[in-house]
Amino acid sequence: QVQLVESGGGLVQAGGSLRLSCAASGRTFSSLSTGWFRQAPGKEREFVAAILPSGSTTYYADSVKGRFTISRDNAKNTVYLQMNSLKPEDTAVYYCVAELRNSDYVPRTAWGYWGQGTQVTVSS
Repeated sequence: QVQLVESGGGLVQAGGSLRLSCAASGRTFSSLSTGWFRQAPGKEREFVAAILPSGSTTYYADSVKGRFTISRDNAKNTVYLQMNSLKPEDTAVYYCVAELRNSDYVPRTAWGYWGQGTQVTVSS
C-alpha cells in the first residue's frame, strides 16, 4: 500500500510559478513510477507528467511541455512538480499518482495509487 500526500497548491497570477510536492509512504519509493494528473471543473481528469523510478526518464503532456518540470528525491520519498509560466487554463485540482509497474502513463487506469489532490488556481 502507498499513501500519497500533496502540498504546495494555492492561488497565483498568470505568468507566476508554483511548486507542488508529494510525500509518499508505505512502500519503497525508489521502486515506484510517480506522476501528476489534474482535473479542471467540468472536465476529465488528465495526465500531466510522469517520472520513472530512477528519475532519469520523464514524460509530459503537450499542454505543459516546456513550462512544467517533474522531479523526485528518492532519499526524501518525494516527487515534485515545478510549474512556471502558469496560465488560467492550468487551474485544476492536481493529483499525485504512483504505481509499481506500468507500461503506459497517460491513462488514469495505469495508476493504482492516488493522493487526495491539491487545488491550483491561476488568476488572469
